[in-house]
Amino acid sequence: MHFLVTGHTGFKGAWLIVLLKSLGHEVSGLALDPEKKSLFNMGELSKLLEFDYRQDIRDLGPLQKAVLNCNPDVIIHMAAQSLVLTSYEKPFETFEINVNGTLNILEAARKSNNLKALLVVTTDKVYKNLGTLKRYKESDELGGDDPYSASKAMADILTQSWQKSVSTQPIGIARAGNVIGGGDYSDNRIIPNLIDDISKGLNPSLRHPESVRPWQNVLDCLNGYIFAVNSLIENQKPDIWNFGPDDEVCRTVSELTDFVIKQTNPSLIWKKSEVNLPEESKLLLIDSSKARNELNWREKYDFESSVMSTVNWYKKSDQISTIEYMQNEISNFNLL
Repeated sequence: MHFLVTGHTGFKGAWLIVLLKSLGHEVSGLALDPEKKSLFNMGELSKLLEFDYRQDIRDLGPLQKAVLNCNPDVIIHMAAQSLVLTSYEKPFETFEINVNGTLNILEAARKSNNLKALLVVTTDKVYKNLGTLKRYKESDELGGDDPYSASKAMADILTQSWQKSVSTQPIGIARAGNVIGGGDYSDNRIIPNLIDDISKGLNPSLRHPESVRPWQNVLDCLNGYIFAVNSLIENQKPDIWNFGPDDEVCRTVSELTDFVIKQTNPSLIWKKSEVNLPEESKLLLIDSSKARNELNWREKYDFESSVMSTVNWYKKSDQISTIEYMQNEISNFNLL
């Protein structure tokens, strides 16, 4: 099949390109230019693509032309402004990209006659967070206080409305978050920031050490998206799925940091940041039993193996070409 991935120049998009190619699919991409230091550039992943569109999803006309020209069987929509702290700095842009951009993708997909499935990726942060140990299910109330969470909740509700009232195509929604993995060079990402501090011999500074997150390896997450697409095509009906790890993988930021320090430079000690930063949710857990039971999806990495695969990237990636490293990681993942 031919997949069109929006946001393909980003961290998750780059891994998804190589994962889909490993499964024998054709892949095209639509996104803004990647950052100079990015997994996409380092792996020269444009060579793997049928079409490589550099297009702003806020501009409907060129977006529609690209989708019609590409004529994909499947669209996986991941293009977004995906950073919480950036959403406080650029709230208008965040809403414009995440809401209006998703609307444009839905409209372009509606006019694509060959399309067999559309998967819209939102986030685990779409849920109205009550700050309790409750694991949020797909049917729970959506909400969001910060611009990122609110904009993704709006995109989620928009997609559900579009599917029910406009589109005849099977549209799915995937909710996941706190993905870790090798090759993430985005700002304000926990492990890249830790590795950067540790490599300089600095004691890492943590914004919210007590926050609990469902840490998930990027390949486990993307594998869930593929399971979701297969279900959409096979059953020809819309649906929504959470993709998150079990309780064992849900750890605090400080526990994650302690493990990374132990594996890299045990002489260091983390400290709590004294910088006043915008509020972020302290506790966020999702219930992925629906994906496990209905799709037979399972994560393959436990906490330690997931973190170690990420740390090893920064230790060893300069010893082998980026694309070969990624292909080896995916081959090993597929064997698990």
